[in-house]
Amino acid sequence: MIKKNQLKVVFVFFIMIFSQTSYISFFKLILKGEIMKKLILSIAALALFATSAFAERYVMITHGEGKDPFWPVVQKGGEDAARAIGADFEYIYNPSADMADMASSIQAAAATQPDGMVISLPDPDALGPAIKAAVAAGVPVITMNSGLESSASLGALMHVGQPELLAGQKAGERAKAEGASKALCMIQEAYNTALVDRCEGYGSAVPMQMTDTTSDPATIQTRATAALQANKDVNAVLSVGPHVCEAVDKALADLGMTVHHSCFDLSPAVMDLIGSGRVAFTIDQQQRLQGYVPIIVLHLYNNSAGLLPGANIPSGPGFVDKSNASSVAALAGIDR
Repeated sequence: MIKKNQLKVVFVFFIMIFSQTSYISFFKLILKGEIMKKLILSIAALALFATSAFAERYVMITHGEGKDPFWPVVQKGGEDAARAIGADFEYIYNPSADMADMASSIQAAAATQPDGMVISLPDPDALGPAIKAAVAAGVPVITMNSGLESSASLGALMHVGQPELLAGQKAGERAKAEGASKALCMIQEAYNTALVDRCEGYGSAVPMQMTDTTSDPATIQTRATAALQANKDVNAVLSVGPHVCEAVDKALADLGMTVHHSCFDLSPAVMDLIGSGRVAFTIDQQQRLQGYVPIIVLHLYNNSAGLLPGANIPSGPGFVDKSNASSVAALAGIDR
């Protein structure tokens, strides 16, 4: 998509090329054939310049804290999609997980007028105004991962992600069928509506209590240990993130406790825990799709007269357990 400011740059480029050539010199060069050489060199240089100047540019902003192995898979999905369509891609995450900082990042990115933005939406109240402002400024937005219920009301074109309440319900139903009757739900981002939905969905089948672990692996283990010691009658745990799953397993091992442990999302460590039987299953929301699909959809939207899917795109849920873990393990933390 060629924008007015890009055309201005091209004009200035040609002015720079010929600015040192006076009218008299110009005609002398024509007679010598030199002007054609100069023109050919100019066109060649412009072709190289245009590759970046005219490329579509997409920005992805997520709330990942940098310690969660989930997000590099999302980022890689976006990078792969941008590479496939020849677009420029920028990935921004807020290490502090502070929603005010994330809103500021959205505002700053929108001000650069990208061809589209892909934004995770863990806190619609905090991020909604910035997203609405981006849409009002003419930037197409697709939400991803979290915020399904609020996406349309903020003006986003669509949402790509897992229906988290449904995913939690499926996890709870299966855990109950496998013997779970009282549980703790270990949640690393208590402000994140998607993760709360996972816990509450699970709780619709298995009575549970939420434990805020934070996203720091050492703190997760410490808080999980304290919660397990205070609730020795639980026979099940749901960990709603892969690094949470790993740290909670360490807490269980240190305490010598055996419970039905299920998790969300994939990582090499989670695959190992499933293989050893210490984790019954994990819910796979296939986060590569959450990074890859929005970039492709925005490209089609921008280049095909507003072409869009007819509905939001669910990326999950799916189960990974001992029956299929071996086929998935090689991709965990890379493309799954």
